[in-house]
Amino acid sequence: MMEKLQIRTTSHECLVEISAQVQEVVSKSRVADGICYLFVPHTTAGLAINENADPTVRSDIVKTLARLVPWKWDYDHSEGNAAAHIKASLFGQSHSVFVAGGQLQLGTWQGIYFAEFDGPRSRQVWIKVVSV
Repeated sequence: MMEKLQIRTTSHECLVEISAQVQEVVSKSRVADGICYLFVPHTTAGLAINENADPTVRSDIVKTLARLVPWKWDYDHSEGNAAAHIKASLFGQSHSVFVAGGQLQLGTWQGIYFAEFDGPRSRQVWIKVVSV
């Protein structure tokens, strides 16, 4: 089973927590023990697993990436969004999370984030849950 999670981002760069939506897909799959595969089919967006208790972690990540990979610089990419492509490459487009007892196996403070680097846009996260 594969689900396509629809995400509408509201800012140019942001991290959107999607843990609850991913857990809904896992629950719907009825897979008790397995793996949840996540994939973003976009070249200017990515995925991350990071702290979900303190929202300032998200803003710190976005601010730090802005310093490391500035929007305006001497890039060759003609579309003007080279920074978004670089940030997405740093994050990556996929993650795998174990499923046990029908629940995502994340650490106490972990959440799953969709990372937008060229928004706002309508985006997707593809989710496949398999039994092992």
